[in-house]
Amino acid sequence: MDRIDRQILTILLTDGRATYQDLGRRVRLSANTVADRVRRLQADGFVRGYRAEVDLAALGHGMELLSDIRLREGTDRTVFENQLHDVPQVVAAMRLTGDYDYQLRVACADAREFETVVDRLKADLGVREARSRLLLHEVPLGPDRLVGS
Repeated sequence: MDRIDRQILTILLTDGRATYQDLGRRVRLSANTVADRVRRLQADGFVRGYRAEVDLAALGHGMELLSDIRLREGTDRTVFENQLHDVPQVVAAMRLTGDYDYQLRVACADAREFETVVDRLKADLGVREARSRLLLHEVPLGPDRLVGS
């Protein structure tokens, strides 16, 4: 990966919808050359996909929480992870080392909905303990900082 590939990645991280023509103009290469580079970056695994960033508050789920989860002894983590797909309010999950097994990012309309989610996690998914914190705001730090130019 050279300097131009890094520039292309940085641009795509901030604007995943940039056209090859726009990318080419910004890195001073032809659209065809940029297209070849982007395809290579995808094939080599540097670019895994493109996503839309959705405003959860606009969808009526403006209350976001981070929940540290400890599973009950004997709970199969693979089963737990698969069951998370059935809880739509859980928008992200990370398996951890340390005192807790997982950290969940949960988006709800209000405290009552969150209480329902926690009750379900405990009753149906094998959660022994949930320690949650309200997310006030997210500091915009992205992976583009690692790519460099």
